Amino acid sequence: MPDVARRLADPLRRAGFTVDGVAEALGSEAGTALDRNEPVPAARAVGDDGALATLVRLFLLDESRRADDVAAAIDPVGLAEAVAAGLLRHDDEGGISAALDLRPHADEHGSWWVLSDLEVRAEGPDDGKGREHVLGTGAASMSLAAATVRRPVATLLDLGAGCGVQTLHAAGHATSLTATDVSERALILARATFALAGVAVEVLTGPWWEPVAGRRFDQVVCNPPFVPGPPEVEHVYRDAGLGGDGASALLVSTVPAYLVEDGVGQLLASWLITRDDVEAAREAGDPHDGWDARPRRWLTEAAAAAAPGGLDAWVVQRDVADPALHVGTWLRDAGVDPASAAGRARAARWLDFFAEHDVVGIGFGFVTLRRTAPGIPGTVVCEDMRQAHGDPLGPEVEAWLDRVAWLRGRDLLDETLVVPPTTALERGYTPVSPEEDVADDDGGWRRIGGTLVRLDGPQWRHDLDELGEALLAGCRGHLPLRDLCELLALAHGRDADELTAAALPVVRELFLHGMVVPR
Repeated sequence: MPDVARRLADPLRRAGFTVDGVAEALGSEAGTALDRNEPVPAARAVGDDGALATLVRLFLLDESRRADDVAAAIDPVGLAEAVAAGLLRHDDEGGISAALDLRPHADEHGSWWVLSDLEVRAEGPDDGKGREHVLGTGAASMSLAAATVRRPVATLLDLGAGCGVQTLHAAGHATSLTATDVSERALILARATFALAGVAVEVLTGPWWEPVAGRRFDQVVCNPPFVPGPPEVEHVYRDAGLGGDGASALLVSTVPAYLVEDGVGQLLASWLITRDDVEAAREAGDPHDGWDARPRRWLTEAAAAAAPGGLDAWVVQRDVADPALHVGTWLRDAGVDPASAAGRARAARWLDFFAEHDVVGIGFGFVTLRRTAPGIPGTVVCEDMRQAHGDPLGPEVEAWLDRVAWLRGRDLLDETLVVPPTTALERGYTPVSPEEDVADDDGGWRRIGGTLVRLDGPQWRHDLDELGEALLAGCRGHLPLRDLCELLALAHGRDADELTAAALPVVRELFLHGMVVPR
């Protein structure tokens, strides 16, 4: 298949079967409808004539096309060899249909095509093919691509590469690429995808870290089979067979052992949230409500794997689902109707597993790990980022790593800080009733608090009291933070040491969120 794929790139490009070419042919309305899986507007927009129409209808609209039209569209690749390679098939109507999903893909560095299996058909025959199903550019893979650090590196490993989406994105910033997967079928399609893109990749077969044992990389990216469930494998792209969140636990705890000094690992992960962890967090007054209990245990093991170096770790929770929602979501993802007999049986099995382990929620998010030099203490942060934001997360991850490195060896109290123009202060008020006698009201309004808001990136929000507002108002690049705290304490009749001790962790968190910066 790689040889056929390599020769297919030219006719696809010539026809305009690229991200930009398809977008121009369909227009925004039909393109958006196609994204919603509504093919009719796209079919009307693209028409019936020409190579581009043939390719769009064949691969994006799942239509049967005449053999001579398909042959003309993929020439000089022969129709017979495309069928023999498994890309196309003769259908029952005497035409040609797609046997694989082939669609354009692009980022700021390049334009390619991705080969994967066709969408799983709900309640299809259990012929064993579903277990080895190879996903294409799904929502999870695209979210990881958007969150990946894109600084130039010499070596990059895509662990559990699937069809190779992360590797393609990494080709723009990594000199040497390695892709691994336990699924032979996934790597067949990955090799073809790399050939289509003209990207040189070392492709290795095997489970987990086995194919790269003893090696270290500047960067590791991984979209693993992170879906928590019973210890079984229905689909290798989703299930690890380890039970619960075993795949995430294994990977988070071992990634640092495969990183060079200052190497960065990034992966998607899920974690079980148990009733015991939630109750323990509430008793301790922990604002995380226990969701970070399991990730923090994994990070303890990850720190040991980083030795003799240290470990920087940023765990970001992007979503939480209750067990019923989690099960229904992943049944539909696999093409199974939760109301069918098979769906009911699978849902019962999964929900029994969660009940047995006292699971009340399933968290999902990103984990970023950096192995530091020996003797350099690391920084570990777990935080919620469930707020909606439109900017890609990758630049924010880069900036977070830079901020952590900048803080090392510095006393923040000795630094002169400023509030950047991307930070705003919102103030809240409630009306003063006519019966109230409030001497310091503001035109009939009583102030109830202020919120510092970041206007870009993750759009962080932090509540502030009046002392916090006054402290940040003084961050104008003239005085170090220590002096500002002392002046504020003097002005408000507070103990300087107590005020400084209370302010420092708040300012440090604001610094890590990019809401105060060095002068």
